[in-house]
Amino acid sequence: MSVDGGTTRIRVAAEEDASVIARIHMTSRSATMPYLPPQKRDHEQVTRWVRDVVLKRCRTWVAVRRAEIVGYASLDGDMLDHLYLRPDVRRQGIGTLLLDEVRRHRPEGVVLHVFQQNIGARAFYERHGFTVLEISDGRRNMENLPDMTLRWTPSGAR
Repeated sequence: MSVDGGTTRIRVAAEEDASVIARIHMTSRSATMPYLPPQKRDHEQVTRWVRDVVLKRCRTWVAVRRAEIVGYASLDGDMLDHLYLRPDVRRQGIGTLLLDEVRRHRPEGVVLHVFQQNIGARAFYERHGFTVLEISDGRRNMENLPDMTLRWTPSGAR
């Protein structure tokens, strides 16, 4: 699948992508969620987590543009655990390409958690048909920040 005349494609993530995925994860979180506590783990630790946890537990895809990984999405069962883009490629359709790939693999529906303060992500998921299932005070996440559970269910499957 591609966009931009074929310059962006989605492929399954490989173990050798772990370092780049870790960098995207870290830079995206700090750029788009300044309200989060400062990152306590360094790039090497996050790379190990991506390689040993995310890539082993989740179905993970990367968005590749001009031979560079610019985003990733990870699906754990019906839970979209991660969808992050390099900050410089936001609002170019790449997040939608990743989300479409996730939904192709979970046609019966997808759930996710999002921080209540993450207005940009909430708007993105709302535009793509997600609705609020639950609002939480933050007790269930390690940042202890109020969050929401969102769900996408395809039309007719509600």
